[in-house]
Amino acid sequence: MLKAFINIFKIEDLRNKLFFTLGLIAVYRIGAQIVIPGVDPTLVRQLGEQTGWLELADMFSGGAFSQFAILALGIMPYISASIIMQLLTAVIPLLEELKKQGKEGRDKINQYTRYLTVFISLIQGLGMTIRAEHVGVAPSTWTFRLTAVITLTAGAVFLMWLGEQISEYGIGNGISLIIYVSIVSSLPQFVMGVFRTWLVGAFNPLTIGSLFALLLGLFIISVWIETADRKIPVRYSRQVRGRKVYGGQQTELPLKVDYSGVIAVIFASSVMMFPALIMGFVGVGEEAGGWVGRIIRLFGQGTALWAVIFAALIIFFCYFYTAISFNPSDVADNLKQSGGFVPGRRPGPSTADYIDRILTRITLVGAVVVSFIAILPIFMSDWYAVELYFGGTSLLIMVGVGLDFVHQLESQLLMRHYEGFMESGKVKGRGFG
Repeated sequence: MLKAFINIFKIEDLRNKLFFTLGLIAVYRIGAQIVIPGVDPTLVRQLGEQTGWLELADMFSGGAFSQFAILALGIMPYISASIIMQLLTAVIPLLEELKKQGKEGRDKINQYTRYLTVFISLIQGLGMTIRAEHVGVAPSTWTFRLTAVITLTAGAVFLMWLGEQISEYGIGNGISLIIYVSIVSSLPQFVMGVFRTWLVGAFNPLTIGSLFALLLGLFIISVWIETADRKIPVRYSRQVRGRKVYGGQQTELPLKVDYSGVIAVIFASSVMMFPALIMGFVGVGEEAGGWVGRIIRLFGQGTALWAVIFAALIIFFCYFYTAISFNPSDVADNLKQSGGFVPGRRPGPSTADYIDRILTRITLVGAVVVSFIAILPIFMSDWYAVELYFGGTSLLIMVGVGLDFVHQLESQLLMRHYEGFMESGKVKGRGFG
């Protein structure tokens, strides 16, 4: 592993990409600390601690939300726009046709996504501004509103551009890395919170040990679910061409247990944020009284109803993303054209149905496990009376993005005939079934 890490700095192109990625991430972290003029960040932070005001948004923005920084909206407007565009692509024939036109069509869809990101940023920025005025942490003037909305929108668009630059000229998926860095930045707060709780005598060694044992178990399960697959045996018929015999070998078709990776969790988390954003827009929070406050608290994070809705959304997006990213009919047709077949299944529709049936079953297992990982840490916060600044959603994102980043470094090293991380560490995917 150490040798592979050293090899990165031996390759000038790879070294430049890595430094470029780290440089843009540093720019992002600096922007997350610059507060919009006119706002008292101390009061905003206290408000978040007292009412649980959009903790998820604060996590995805790396703390910028609680400080009302210029990057307070984070990358969530772009993610929300991506969700909407993917849903529209599945139901609108014109967008579906654009998707099939290759790079030119995808570029057009990306352009629409950017426009939608600006629109969502304007709405969310206005909601944040009105909410800040309502709770008394910002002045109620049109000058401030205009400045704040434009600044927040520009910050969201800048962050979207930053992610695209990392994806194109750096290493890894820029959007995912920005979310990853936002989550990792909260880890020191979690460690310090546990340490402070231990100092006041609220924790004993056994309690701390059980907490970290549970987190370690969730981490192991997260790694497994990100790498597990179900292998379907595939054979190729022998073909004689001239004096040479082709085919006849046996291979495997791997089907991932969780094709969505962290996408389903991010999409579900983004949807769960919409009610809180709407409440913020109309100036209503968890502290509201009457039936409005009761409804807000009923759907609040950590309640049974919240857990059921969140799990249902994760399962839905797991199936949705699998359906748009993996087509069993296309796989069966490709196998048929190349002379491959699944033993005991006729090539064509029969093979496609068989693959689809297996994929449906293992996706359910993957979706349930991902839901469990995403929800359990929320309740662990109540059990241990400690603030888990990173929950199951964060853990899945950290593991998924981390593995993807290592895989991309691995492929870059192997292309240049260097031993990679996976080879040196002997890391392999786990089978399922």
